[in-house]
Amino acid sequence: MIWFLVACDGAPSDSAEVDVFCDEAPVVTWDNFGQAILTEHCQSCHASTALDRFGAPESIAFDTLAQALALKDRILAVTDPEGRSMPPAVALEEIDYIRLQIWLTCWAE
Repeated sequence: MIWFLVACDGAPSDSAEVDVFCDEAPVVTWDNFGQAILTEHCQSCHASTALDRFGAPESIAFDTLAQALALKDRILAVTDPEGRSMPPAVALEEIDYIRLQIWLTCWAE
């Protein structure tokens, strides 16, 4: 599976690489992945209603798809294999980092 091998190194940066990456990637959407992963692993700090944001900036909230997409580049940066810093409390399984990269690189609109 080419998408898996490419995804392990993070989302590609040039448009030709993105096309190959996305052509081979499974369909990962807000409905079948994005909403659940953000709710389970990000909302404790990044929900507008979070009682204790543990230092997360108030401007970074993932209550809706629109909010997540507005912060897409930032999410990709903090979950990139080269410098992961989120989520800080417990790491995601590697496949979930890969799915997150695929969703935001290929299927997020």
